[in-house]
Amino acid sequence: ADMYRSVLRVAGRIALPAVLAAGTVATGSLSRCNDEVVEPAEYPWSHKGVLGAYDTPSIRRGYQVYKEVCASCHSMKFLHYRNLVGVCYTEEEAKVLAEDIEVTDGPNDEGEMFERPGKLTDPFPSPYENEEQARSINNGALPPDLSLIAKARHGGEDYLFALLTGYREPPVGVSVNESAGQYYNPYFPGSKIGMPKQLIDGGVEYDDGTEANASQMAKDVCTFLTWAAEPHQDARKKEGGKLLVALSILAFLAGFNKRLRWSPYKTQKFTYFK
Repeated sequence: ADMYRSVLRVAGRIALPAVLAAGTVATGSLSRCNDEVVEPAEYPWSHKGVLGAYDTPSIRRGYQVYKEVCASCHSMKFLHYRNLVGVCYTEEEAKVLAEDIEVTDGPNDEGEMFERPGKLTDPFPSPYENEEQARSINNGALPPDLSLIAKARHGGEDYLFALLTGYREPPVGVSVNESAGQYYNPYFPGSKIGMPKQLIDGGVEYDDGTEANASQMAKDVCTFLTWAAEPHQDARKKEGGKLLVALSILAFLAGFNKRLRWSPYKTQKFTYFK
């Protein structure tokens, strides 16, 4: 009897975590079905993969889309103008961009705050003074900061691209109160989003002459947001490649040294005499 009880206890310890895990998976599946969320497709981004790298012109165009379209509602508090230097703008160009904003600084010698042109060390300006102002302007919704949005959302840039280009008319049976600031987007959890469609063909005039249709603008701003969330990705891949090459050379030298040192012992012949 004691042996049977021991076996049952061990079986219970093994089975209980499996049951809980299965329940968690089932609950997650049910919640996803209830949310009616459409999974975004996987797009062939240039920066994906081991050998992929960021599309620098796309980052520059994406910043332009953010500045002219997104910055009126969304902040990027972790990004500074100096981060653009050497990536998509020269130092002089970045200084000109920074000088377009007015920054409250101080106090001065008289103890008063003053306004000055922006500098490379300044962060991107926030469109709101505080969270309460942001909510009051946006019908109670708080526009998220976009500094790390590509990492903070499941699906990353694929989800962001699908969300920006996924606005549709609500299907039969789905009611959306547009007067209350709701819009239908099947890629957003619950399918009702507080942000109207922002990207419209021709909404931005690119400096390099690229045609600014909605898909192109979505692709560029998603590339920019992905770079903002992980700006050192390309450098990390280069260092990883160098490390792999070095390890390969060391492995070859180690193998050659092993064969060189042990070959005499493996090839020598022992003769025994009685």
